[in-house]
Amino acid sequence: MEKVEYKTPEELKELVAQDKKTLNNLFEKLKKTSSKQLDMLFHTLHEEAFIDFDCLSCANCCSYISPIITEKDIDRLARKLKVKPARFIAGYLKTDKDNDLVFKHPPCPFLLPDNYCMVYESRPKACRGYPHTNRRRMHQILQITLKNCEICPVVYTIVQELKKQIN
Repeated sequence: MEKVEYKTPEELKELVAQDKKTLNNLFEKLKKTSSKQLDMLFHTLHEEAFIDFDCLSCANCCSYISPIITEKDIDRLARKLKVKPARFIAGYLKTDKDNDLVFKHPPCPFLLPDNYCMVYESRPKACRGYPHTNRRRMHQILQITLKNCEICPVVYTIVQELKKQIN
């Protein structure tokens, strides 16, 4: 696998747009891959990609998108910040077009200037799993994975490697 290079979301969106037809074809093929094989492919590439990549050098996910915030996340973060859940919701969250609770606007309110997370030990579940390329049942999130190519240089690199392996 090629070394993962940092790219901004603008650069990644441009690369994805230029390669849209090929990527759509790839993802159609991935949908037809057995669940076990697809998970194995992604997990192997995930491990390889993160050998050389430090998320602290990037933080695109924290800077440009918001995770879905669950009730458990709200309770955990409110406890961490020593506020009531209602105050946490009022201060930090909004309901998006899909009726999910998300941070009011990127960047994440807990992202520090050095790209560390102020609430790392209490961070939302979606943040803990991002970029989700090592989770089980990858079939369920292929569309999200394609969209994450525009945000995360690791996801983009993994998909480029999948393109080589599948085609």
